[in-house]
Amino acid sequence: MEETRVAVISIIVEKPDAVSQINEILHFASDFIIGRMGIPYRQKDINIISVVVDAAQDTISNISGKLGKLSGVTVKTAYSKK
Repeated sequence: MEETRVAVISIIVEKPDAVSQINEILHFASDFIIGRMGIPYRQKDINIISVVVDAAQDTISNISGKLGKLSGVTVKTAYSKK
């Protein structure tokens, strides 16, 4: 059995039309998602999304990579040490 890690994928969305693509990627990753929080920041016209996952490191990197390729989307991932 492959070892998993807990990570937080932080997503900043600057282009609203990217939201449907983000949701599609996260839907396919739903088996690994522990929780998700989205915050609209209307003053700056951006959305901030935090997604907590428990998955193999390759899987987390794959999810982050797909999200990071989207136009108008910035992604950073923080991994647990365990």
